[in-house]
Amino acid sequence: MPDSPLNLEAVEKALDDFQDPELGRSVRALRQVHDLAVDDGRVRLTLGLTTYAAPLWKETQAELIGMLRQRFPQATDVAVDLTVHDRPAEKVGEIGLAAKSVIAVGSGKGGVGKSTIAAILAYGLARAGSKVGLMDADVYGPSLPHLIGSSDRPILRNNRIQPIHVGGVTVMSMGLLVPPGEAVVWRGPMLHGAITQFLRDTDWGNLDYLIIDMPPGTGDVALTLSQLLPLSGAVVVCTPQEVALLDAVKAIAMFRKVNIDVLGMIENMSHFVCPDCGSRHAIFGSGGARDKAAELGVPFLGELPINVGLRIAGDEGRVASSFDDAAAQPYLDGLCCRLVKTLTSQRRQQPPMPSLSVLG
Repeated sequence: MPDSPLNLEAVEKALDDFQDPELGRSVRALRQVHDLAVDDGRVRLTLGLTTYAAPLWKETQAELIGMLRQRFPQATDVAVDLTVHDRPAEKVGEIGLAAKSVIAVGSGKGGVGKSTIAAILAYGLARAGSKVGLMDADVYGPSLPHLIGSSDRPILRNNRIQPIHVGGVTVMSMGLLVPPGEAVVWRGPMLHGAITQFLRDTDWGNLDYLIIDMPPGTGDVALTLSQLLPLSGAVVVCTPQEVALLDAVKAIAMFRKVNIDVLGMIENMSHFVCPDCGSRHAIFGSGGARDKAAELGVPFLGELPINVGLRIAGDEGRVASSFDDAAAQPYLDGLCCRLVKTLTSQRRQQPPMPSLSVLG
């Protein structure tokens, strides 16, 4: 088959076939291609991508360059610059929260690193360029303030709660409202009221992602959330040993019972790599979450090893700095990318929006 002619019209036609990673529609149809120029064997353009898809930007850029080089092997140079394509979130649920995806991070039991994973996902998405909120729904045992290293207190302005901002993430937690060491002793209706207020009366702004750190176990917070707004889904955190997997299965059953999709499982404390000899040790066993995810028909989002740097960062309130650890970064970035790929696949299955030409 002869090479396609290298001209503006041919490149535009090729771009018609390239899909936006968030919505799965043509980037040209969505008017995300700018400054396209084809001159003297060179192809140059600027591609607008949403902050929602920020963790996939580099991968998408490489895919587009590869596609154009394959279509036009005679091109002497292909350059694709990236810019932000603004697509604001719509209000979701009766509470009016403006977030494209609301994700609950839960576990069947405590002590598996659920809050750390929730914070890591939030800061990983924000680090990539997404607009992220982090809400601590673990009212009885809020640990996010310690993990992010902040004791700032939210304030009330015009009857709206003003959350705190730490490292590019908007954060709200009961731990920021009560004195350190003081226990919250509430019955179910009060818990429901607090969760509702955190969602409805907080100025979250326009978010790509709201990550909700759930309390451990299978309590009624999931039911409260399912009644308040349509969640994009839940991520279940577990450790490899069988007793933890049994509780993770219960957590998945709980989410499914209240009609919350399970976006995937994450295996925390999957293994330990000795820094001296490089040998890998499966202290709690290994691969149990991957096998259980396959058995239950949910995506496996990845594993996170036991890492001294991660532990120190969490203890010192610097969980966002976990991404600076060269040994942990590939695992952390991988979790965020796989989560976004699962979410974008989910969004693509939604009913298509009318084209811009129809809208005029």
